[in-house]
Amino acid sequence: MSATLPVSVVVPTAGRAELVRQCLESLAKCDPHASEIVIVDQSRGQEIADIVSGFADIGARRVPCEERGVSPGTNLGISEASHEIVLVTHDDCTVDPKWPETAWRLMDGDLDQILTGRVLPVGDPATVPSTRDDPKPHDSSGTRDPGSLWPNDMVLGRSAFLAFDGFDVRCEPAEDLDFAFRWLDAGNRLRYEPELVVWHHDWRNHEELARLYVAYWRGHGKFYAKHLRRGERSFLRLIAQDLADGARAFWEGVRHRRPRWSDRRRGVVRGLLPGLVEGWRLFGRD
Repeated sequence: MSATLPVSVVVPTAGRAELVRQCLESLAKCDPHASEIVIVDQSRGQEIADIVSGFADIGARRVPCEERGVSPGTNLGISEASHEIVLVTHDDCTVDPKWPETAWRLMDGDLDQILTGRVLPVGDPATVPSTRDDPKPHDSSGTRDPGSLWPNDMVLGRSAFLAFDGFDVRCEPAEDLDFAFRWLDAGNRLRYEPELVVWHHDWRNHEELARLYVAYWRGHGKFYAKHLRRGERSFLRLIAQDLADGARAFWEGVRHRRPRWSDRRRGVVRGLLPGLVEGWRLFGRD
């Protein structure tokens, strides 16, 4: 067995068994590997538990989660982690063999920062969402850029994340935008490091992808509404820009007969305004 590092890996899953197995196989190939892998299982069956038990020799363990969604799963996994340095990816990702070692080195004992990295597509890039392949490091500290965090490739200090209340599950699936905005707005540090590499796999069909983009924009709407409720009027400009981009993408798609799944901006028309209404009501209760 290869050497281990005192870090935890957290992987939330809704029960996609073969994807979980694939993710664990990639973590098993890491050298050195993490001493603990927390699989947060939101399924209701036995299949994930059986798969995880087969990787017990690399420190994999299952934590059941009654709530559904990436954000509650991630929050629970980080709270259950045994180590202060926590690496997070998703069940539809595989990781670079040096991922834990790179994370350990780049954190350099500084547990008050968050790192995020490259997310590369496996399969047709047009059908793989949430990817990033910028070869240059970037420091978002000192900005308020909500789009600076890739939650399927991040490294953080457990105590700092939990002290900041983790992801706001009400903003899902834009919980990463909300967390990054709050984290940076509070003066905390967040860096993009291209050495941190995971691969995001193509598994959705075209209709699922189109629905996902609508859900993404609905999450954007809830995120915008949350902070508009708190007086963040600069978000009005972002909303106007998103609506203009969405309308442009819609008419371009119609004119050129492009399918809805081919452009994530096509989800704006059906997702953003309903998300704003939902979020305005939801966060009016605070």
